[in-house]
Amino acid sequence: MEIWQAVFLGAVQGFTEFLPVSSSGHLILFQRWLGINTDGGFLFDVFLHIGTLIPVFIIFKDAIKRLFVKPFDKIFYLVLATVPAGITGFLFQDKLEFLFLKGDVISAILLSAAFIFTASELMIAQRLNGARKNRLPLSVRSAFTVGLFQGLAIIPGISRSGTVLTGGTVARLDGKTNAEFTFLLSIPIISGAALLSGIKVVANAESVGILPLVFGVATAALTGYISVNFMLKSVINGKYTKFSVYLIFIAAASVITKIFFGL
Repeated sequence: MEIWQAVFLGAVQGFTEFLPVSSSGHLILFQRWLGINTDGGFLFDVFLHIGTLIPVFIIFKDAIKRLFVKPFDKIFYLVLATVPAGITGFLFQDKLEFLFLKGDVISAILLSAAFIFTASELMIAQRLNGARKNRLPLSVRSAFTVGLFQGLAIIPGISRSGTVLTGGTVARLDGKTNAEFTFLLSIPIISGAALLSGIKVVANAESVGILPLVFGVATAALTGYISVNFMLKSVINGKYTKFSVYLIFIAAASVITKIFFGL
């Protein structure tokens, strides 16, 4: 892998991991458009995930510390919300990746449909944010609701952060609680994804150059930091229109470029 490819994919991963536009969908799309072959891809994926976790630990260091204060209820809520995604990921992730990575017209259409789904749920979340006045605290019920929504995000093109935010809105969490829980929930999910990729690295003995890894991780961490701060403002305000419009545009581009240009 070339260094410029690592930097580009690191930026895509960093920006889109926390914005509600699907990092997995964008990585598939841009690799398809640019013809990037991620040699040692599983290893590179592990390090990009590590890079995107760095800004979460920096920005939410105080919230992370509070997780380890009695009665430890927030840790329980994080575990509870992680279980549905963990189960669906273990059972279906490889099958879904195969469908979306084939690179044919059907794959492009499926990816576009997933982008449209994310755009739709964000519009629903914004509408609910405007209509609901009474908010509820984080609880077993709301954590499990968020977890069920997050289980949908194993499908490439369906945004994890967007789906989790929608779940939190349906569960009537206030903007600040919803934002904090969404980003804290990224820690076990991203760590789990990195662990699974790490197992595949060992199984397949893949490797990639040290410089692409360094540049990719640094770029993912920097762009992830920018992305988290930008997203926090949008979540608290409950305004997602710009993301929905963008997703509709990128969904159309995915199909058009495949059908008319073979990309």
